[in-house]
Amino acid sequence: MKTLDLLSGEEGGGRPRSAHTPGKRQSPPVSAFLFSSVLRNERTQRQKRNAEVAALSNPNREEGCGTQGEGMSLQRPSVDSSGSTFTPLVVVELASDAKEEAIGWLLGRIRDKQQNGGAEMLVEQLGPGVGAQEKENPNMFLVGASWQRLLSGAEEVGLFKEFSDGSMRAFTSTNKHNFKDFKGDGDSFLSMAECQYIIKHELDTLRAKDETHVPGYTQVKLYPGKSIVRRMQSKGILIQLFPLHEREELKRLSFSWYKKVKLSLQPLDDIRHYYGEGLAFYFGFLEYFTFALLPMALIGVPYYLFDWEDYDKYVGFAAFNLVWCTVILELWKRGSASLAYSWGTLSRKRAFEEPRAGFHGVLGFNPVTGREEPLYPNAKRQLRVYLVSLPFVLLCIYLSLYVMMIYFQMEGWALTVHDEDPTFWTGILLFIPSVIYAVVIEIMNLIYRYAAEFLTEWENHRLESSYQNHLVLKVLVFNFFNCFASLFYIAFVMHDMVLLRQSLATLLITSQILNQFMEAFLPYWLQRRRNKKMIHKVQKRRTLEDVELPLVDQVRLEAEMSTYLGTFDDYLEQFLLFGYVSLFSCVYPLAAVLVVLNNITEVYSDAFKMCRVFKRPFSEPAASIGVWQLAFEAMSVIAVVTNFALIGMSPQVKAYFPESETQLILWTVAIEHGLLAFKFLLTFLIPDVPKHIQIKLARLEFESLEAFKKKRQLHGGKCSRPRSSGRWSSEEERRAFRY
Repeated sequence: MKTLDLLSGEEGGGRPRSAHTPGKRQSPPVSAFLFSSVLRNERTQRQKRNAEVAALSNPNREEGCGTQGEGMSLQRPSVDSSGSTFTPLVVVELASDAKEEAIGWLLGRIRDKQQNGGAEMLVEQLGPGVGAQEKENPNMFLVGASWQRLLSGAEEVGLFKEFSDGSMRAFTSTNKHNFKDFKGDGDSFLSMAECQYIIKHELDTLRAKDETHVPGYTQVKLYPGKSIVRRMQSKGILIQLFPLHEREELKRLSFSWYKKVKLSLQPLDDIRHYYGEGLAFYFGFLEYFTFALLPMALIGVPYYLFDWEDYDKYVGFAAFNLVWCTVILELWKRGSASLAYSWGTLSRKRAFEEPRAGFHGVLGFNPVTGREEPLYPNAKRQLRVYLVSLPFVLLCIYLSLYVMMIYFQMEGWALTVHDEDPTFWTGILLFIPSVIYAVVIEIMNLIYRYAAEFLTEWENHRLESSYQNHLVLKVLVFNFFNCFASLFYIAFVMHDMVLLRQSLATLLITSQILNQFMEAFLPYWLQRRRNKKMIHKVQKRRTLEDVELPLVDQVRLEAEMSTYLGTFDDYLEQFLLFGYVSLFSCVYPLAAVLVVLNNITEVYSDAFKMCRVFKRPFSEPAASIGVWQLAFEAMSVIAVVTNFALIGMSPQVKAYFPESETQLILWTVAIEHGLLAFKFLLTFLIPDVPKHIQIKLARLEFESLEAFKKKRQLHGGKCSRPRSSGRWSSEEERRAFRY
């Protein structure tokens, strides 16, 4: 049986059909996609369908955001209760037993005008399809917006677009016709991902006015300025909020990304266009890191073939590591700055962060925004961090070291058995302790991850960025000790290069096998299983109607898909692989080769998961890989110290100090400090932003200042300096920025 791609609407994963291919199944009529929130009689439904067809045939109708070419295509129109035709972009799913008062109140706030405190969006309920089951959740709603509303939202969020002169500038309605891709009324100006990001921003900033609680839920308290969506999410009234896939665009992206094996770069611009800058930066870094490993892999292969049996001849490779781990990170910063500029996020102002959904405290007034919100003493949070979280992390590190010592005891036992009776099977036995230890490391990392998330949540951080920074720090510290402590012990305490090579190879290969199983084979199996559950229903529908999967089933299928939790685990995996290569690959030169092969399969498996396994994530603006850049740079500093210590331990270097080991240590430390100073000097000398981009940014700032001067002269000096990322969306943000 052929595997049915329910997202792309094709069988066997073949090449996507062109929109003009003869014989292509036509999309169902508009009536197949319209679902009402209340039961209507047959005559009313027929009249409504006729009105919708007439609206679609009218070129002057007002419709939701859509693009042509690179933008979002107008497909699967729906109709708001007010009669406005729009393109569904985002799905809001409420609990199946949600109170009618709460549902009506939320939908009213979403539809209400902005001046009345609403989001001014278009929304319609998703009804049941043919063969609907009773267990289907009836409280699913499609959200869209008119293109005028989306353009005003683009200005509010400070969206950067390409200007007519080729520079990237914040979009404003006053000079919208000066932007490169703005044509006509601008209905092809924004991509689908940008439209969905704007809608999410508007829903997240939908605030309570004078309500004291969510209607129908007296226990769910509200206060003026509280985010309605975040509150309902934290209380389980709102189950999920996710953007819809665009089937035709997803088929094109899938084909150019992972459905054909090719020796070419990834379509980063297409990835950014569909998923946003955050995910595009991850795949860009993955691609760059893989290419950066090629020189080390090419050097490692002949080193392995000719000098492998002489374990002490690793000085040259270690010296290469010193330079490599510094240069590649500096070049990546320049490359990421170029990407960020071309994507319009390099000079974009950071949005004012709202409190996290799980943040709680005593109700009070925020001194920055002047709004009423929970307040939590920072001193109390610091006590939780230093008196509970820090001791817990240290305890976990101690347990990790204890498990490491058990591993060494197992290693000694296996070596004793092999020495007493050296056979083929006892030779295999030598690798068993390392394999078991590698599996235990992965299990401990997983368990600790859940504990770290619980602790970080308990610390009650107000901002999502603060939460992520504390979580990353906890996870990185433990993973570093858990994965690399045994290698440091073997290298600098036991001085056993043979065992170091064996342990490094076993840990690296075992972790890659486990990761590939969890990230490639398991998601593929789960996707096949999910498809089989719906394949009978879809084939029956195609037999009866001879149409592709309609919107109602498409939405419900996507609602059941796994939620993408972000790039945290993906960056963590690359961080650990970077550590294995930069720290000890001089004693196992094939490490870089194995990581290159792993990353090649990682690209295809991650692309498959994004297109076929996960819900579409919301686009998140990003100008770099964030805190992970600091993590990789910290690892590179440790790599410099480690590699130079290995050089100092080599017999070739020791031969220059036959009588005094103290002199050897002093010279090693002195030169190592000199190399660290050179590393930081190199970081200072190589600019993070290329010169031509610096010139463009300076020119843009100069033009902004000149325009400000002219505007001030015209207004007699009564003019405030404009913000470079768009107008202020509220008086509260203006005060917060000044604060």
